[in-house]
Amino acid sequence: MKMKRKTWKKICSSLVAMSFAFGVAGGVEAASRADLAAIHVESAKDFKYWNKDAKSYQALVKYVEDVTDKKSKNYIPEEDRIAVFDLDGTLLGERTPCYFEWMMYLERALNDPTYTPSQEDHDYALVVKDAIEKGKIPEDMERKEAMSQASVFAGMTPAEYEAWVKKFMNSPAEGLTNLTRGEEFYLPMVEVVSYLEENDFEVYIVSGSDREALRILCDGIMDIEKDHFIGTDAWVLASGQGDTDGLDYVYKKNDHLVRGQFILKDVKMNKVSNIAQEIGRQPVLAFGNSSGDSSMFNYTINGNKYKALAFSLCCDDLERELGDTAKADKMYKSCAENGWIPVSMKNDFKTIYGDNVKRVK
Repeated sequence: MKMKRKTWKKICSSLVAMSFAFGVAGGVEAASRADLAAIHVESAKDFKYWNKDAKSYQALVKYVEDVTDKKSKNYIPEEDRIAVFDLDGTLLGERTPCYFEWMMYLERALNDPTYTPSQEDHDYALVVKDAIEKGKIPEDMERKEAMSQASVFAGMTPAEYEAWVKKFMNSPAEGLTNLTRGEEFYLPMVEVVSYLEENDFEVYIVSGSDREALRILCDGIMDIEKDHFIGTDAWVLASGQGDTDGLDYVYKKNDHLVRGQFILKDVKMNKVSNIAQEIGRQPVLAFGNSSGDSSMFNYTINGNKYKALAFSLCCDDLERELGDTAKADKMYKSCAENGWIPVSMKNDFKTIYGDNVKRVK
């Protein structure tokens, strides 16, 4: 099945390249999900969206060519080529004006006419909304928001949740022109995923976002198996289970699955714990963008029997993305202190979403 998808992506990539060729002089239009799905990078010559003199690009290509060369002392067997990616701010925009799933939570809790949240969830959604608008998110909000988010989607079947996520994906990416939330993937980073997979790396998404939302959002964009997503989790329950512990309940013939309450937020050290438990192998490449990825970066590059690298995106583009200079400067400093490789979205990317996507002034 995976070979068939790769063959299809090659065909689509050729068609997309032909359509983009008409706009070479004027740049690349905003990429649709079909355009994103068609990205196919086998070798360094196939990259279209990176500035190839960028140090980050050169470091990545040199690394991949080195560790996949059987004659190299740094050769890594295919079974140990594990690459882990954060999602928000690494593969997908996170500042429109906040994480995809946080904005989806606010829509559900505050604006869905078919749903009435508990008073507690409604009131906390207003607290989250205010924090986002002020640009000041307190440390304890990650856990509290995840708990409330799980609560407002609890009771949904997998099909109902998928439909809700897909509907929200069609909403505009606030603060940017000509872009929906479901199209908000970084073109250069989708290229990286394709490049690694074509060089026999196993790619895992390791994100603070809801695991099932990750699967739905990325489906059809990148060739990543469903069991290669690690995210924040809510319980999955039988419809007749109620508050009964799973040790005391047997799934019945008339049961179906529903979403339950919050289990664990997959950020910071929890990312490392989940990687160790679910993958069982130390990554050799890690990609992220924030302090929430620090543990994953350090776990990847320290004490590794193989040559390993960590790349961190720095949100320094104020024209094509909703960048933040202070946040970017802080990340550049962290990269220098920890041995991570910084990626400048402003200088290293030829385009981010496509050249007709601009920051709303």
